Amino acid sequence: MNVDTQISLNREEMERRRLEAAQDLLNGLSQSKVARKFSVSRTTASRWYRALANKGVDSLKRRKATGRPSRLTREQLTRLAQIYSEAPIAHGFPDEHWTTARMAVVIESQFGVRYDRDHVGRLLCKLGLRERKPRTQQAITAPPYATSRYSPNTDLSRPEISPSVA
Repeated sequence: MNVDTQISLNREEMERRRLEAAQDLLNGLSQSKVARKFSVSRTTASRWYRALANKGVDSLKRRKATGRPSRLTREQLTRLAQIYSEAPIAHGFPDEHWTTARMAVVIESQFGVRYDRDHVGRLLCKLGLRERKPRTQQAITAPPYATSRYSPNTDLSRPEISPSVA
């Protein structure tokens, strides 16, 4: 499945995809072929099929977006991208490195909107100004007894715990 395709679609494109898939489903194309054709999971194609069968084509149309609307306008987001391309020194910072905390300060001073630095990081990723860092799993070294299902104090030589194979 092409994950990049799913991430880059806007709401109108997703609706168009669902409606095209609905037409294919109505024309007799199988759910698995629809899933393959539109680069979605079979679960998604099945959900579309159930919605289509139970509630009709209108159930696959776009609904009002849930969640809080952005506090920055499109123009402000465009200006934010321009600010990010400028040197931080031009905005009163001592070096040439943008941090999310610094961007939060600039957003508040320029637009009067206060964002947490974590949200600023997500916002910069959404705007394509930074790449999202993949989460790294810290290597946790297990204590030696962790390979056993018994506690470290269990006497494994007891026959009822470690029976001998005859």
